[in-house]
Amino acid sequence: MRKVIPAVFLFLCLLFPQKGIFAQVNDAQLWTSLNIEKKITPVLSAHFTEEVRLNENITEVGTIFSDFSLSYRLGKRFKIAAGYRFSNQRNVDDSYDKRHRYYFDLGYREKVKPVTFLLRTRFQSEYSNIYSSEDGFVPDNHARVKLTLKFDLNRKFVPYIEGESFFRLNRIVYGSFDQLRLCGGIEYTFNRMHMVDVHYLFRKEYNVKHPETDYVVGISYYFTF
Repeated sequence: MRKVIPAVFLFLCLLFPQKGIFAQVNDAQLWTSLNIEKKITPVLSAHFTEEVRLNENITEVGTIFSDFSLSYRLGKRFKIAAGYRFSNQRNVDDSYDKRHRYYFDLGYREKVKPVTFLLRTRFQSEYSNIYSSEDGFVPDNHARVKLTLKFDLNRKFVPYIEGESFFRLNRIVYGSFDQLRLCGGIEYTFNRMHMVDVHYLFRKEYNVKHPETDYVVGISYYFTF
């Protein structure tokens, strides 16, 4: 017990750093997305996502992005994917900068009824302010690890929880770990082609000058054909 208490205290300090270290920013957001999947073959699929994120307590458009990717299943458990994302992100002066992101995924799936475990690792490289910044051609590289638990308790309703950690691979100033996301939601399947996902996400930044904590409501629609 004596060893557990200091460990818990350290964990809480990391999760909720003192305000005296960096200026804290809190925000309520709404993320909405349209997701389309085209099954080219039984193992190969093309994906498109269009997403709009409202921030500043859901009063302004903070980010708009279009995401294109291809995924390929390697047997029943593994999946690889590669994609490109083009986004417009709002700056503090209300201008928008264009961002280009490339990413590669490796996914693993395991089902122990009624729980499905999904593990995804992602490498991503993003360029921003390419022509308006001196380091615009230097990417921000991240490794991301996400674990999702889905509970198959009902054919139409599938609740889930997930957590994701972000690790900066270059341009490190304060530390490599710079973002944590915790999410809980419910998927509702109308039929084989249509599904809706409603979720609540907690996002917290670390090791940046002005860390932000976001409380996000998300609504996503999925169409598969």
